[in-house]
Amino acid sequence: METIGVAVRVVGRVQGVGFRNALKEAAVKLGVVGWARNRGDGTVEAQMVGSTEAVDGLLAWCQKGSPISRIEAVHTQTLEEPPHYSAFTIL
Repeated sequence: METIGVAVRVVGRVQGVGFRNALKEAAVKLGVVGWARNRGDGTVEAQMVGSTEAVDGLLAWCQKGSPISRIEAVHTQTLEEPPHYSAFTIL
C-alpha cells in the first residue's frame, strides 16, 4: 500500500464551527495521520498522510466539512516526501 502526503488549505467558514475537531474525527476513522491548525487569514491548514484511498476520502470530507461549516475552496498540494506522524493532531 502506497503512502501519500497532501498539504491542504480550506477556505470558507471553517473557524469557530468545529471544523478541525470534525476533521480529526474523520481522519482517525479513515486511518490518516497529520495535523490541522487555524491560520490568521481565517482558513484552516492541514497535512494529511495515509494510503491514497484514505487521504482521498479525507479530501472528499473536506469538500463538505463539518455540519455548520461552509466550504468555498479546498487547495491541495502533494508532498514529495510524506512526513512521518503517529496520530492526527490539532495544533
